[in-house]
Amino acid sequence: MFVGILHDQLPNSHRYDWLASPGQNLCVQETYALPQLDWGAHQRQCALVALEDVKAYLTEESGQIAVFDATNTTRERRDMILNFAKENSFKVFFVESVCDDPDVIAANILEVKVSSPDYPERNRENVMEDFLKRIECYKVTYRPLDPDNYDKDLSFIKVINVGQRFLVNRVQDYIQSKIVYYLMNIHVQPRTIYLCRHGESEFNLLGKIGGDSGLSVRGKQFAQALRKFLEEQEIADLKVWTSQLKRTIQTAESLGVTYEQWKILNEIDAGVCEEMTYAQIEKQYPDEFALRDQEKYLYRYPGGESYQDLVQRLEPVIMELERQGNVLVISHQAVMRCLLAYFLDKGADELPYLRCPLHTIFKLTPVAYGCKVETIKLNVEAVNTHRDKPTAETGLAVHRHSSSASLTSLC
Repeated sequence: MFVGILHDQLPNSHRYDWLASPGQNLCVQETYALPQLDWGAHQRQCALVALEDVKAYLTEESGQIAVFDATNTTRERRDMILNFAKENSFKVFFVESVCDDPDVIAANILEVKVSSPDYPERNRENVMEDFLKRIECYKVTYRPLDPDNYDKDLSFIKVINVGQRFLVNRVQDYIQSKIVYYLMNIHVQPRTIYLCRHGESEFNLLGKIGGDSGLSVRGKQFAQALRKFLEEQEIADLKVWTSQLKRTIQTAESLGVTYEQWKILNEIDAGVCEEMTYAQIEKQYPDEFALRDQEKYLYRYPGGESYQDLVQRLEPVIMELERQGNVLVISHQAVMRCLLAYFLDKGADELPYLRCPLHTIFKLTPVAYGCKVETIKLNVEAVNTHRDKPTAETGLAVHRHSSSASLTSLC
């Protein structure tokens, strides 16, 4: 059972994750207790140490959310957590996963627990046997959350048989509602997400950013190569999504399949810098050019967007990707960086500099404790649109934050 511990005092911090709040996971690595051994005191002490880490993170490190990852299956343990939260003026949100379907349990052990850090040897038979023993031991003391009596005043979500049903109780605030929204959209069924940019565009050849130009000759060749790749893969029930810009639509039209246009997949809005080259921007707006190099994630183009804004805009796409099966998303460089950052758990410092070359497919396969990534380069040349992170200081003092509004949504 996970416990989300939330700090009421939200500082003006620039370290945002996909929940829009600085977060950290505190894991209590517990040995399951055999009936003949008294591990209770040992486990309690480990939990108390982890809770002190929670307190330090939320009060001393400007944290806003801490996930207390431990078994927490007894009322005594949960009461201990609640008392700790009350003493420190923290809010608590419990996440309980209940599984009583033998087939679901077996599949979960093989798909998830084999990849767990608890089992470095990865022997499937040993993992199955050991984890079933764990379950039997936990049954002795396990007391589920009781929405009718004992736990009726607690805030929690109960996830039953990996999303077959949900029970939600006393959601108190925005962050808790976003956690519920997220948990009700994810699933653990096998699937693959394919990400690629549109084919090379006419503006790519000219070094211009933004705009709505069509594909170059090589961009059209890539679209045909992408069609051949998809036909060879024989991907079941593949959905194709594009932006509403010409270059992604032209790429999708060559595939010979139905596709869906999403306006929120449009490229980052460069405002007054739309349809300009970087050289032109540096000459015409030298201060803006330098500011963006210093704080690329937070920097907002005059009249346009920042990467932070883009992350917020992409929330519905992220949630829909979590709900879906096999999907191909044909998008743009900045958009693709945001999607990759979500699935690969990259932070704000890395996100704006992730390499997303033209005519390259990223095949993402969500697995337990991560995401498997394969990069597939189709044999069609294209210009390089990547700009590396500056290594030297520009010397220009930054006097404004071009994107000061906080990111307040899960993505």
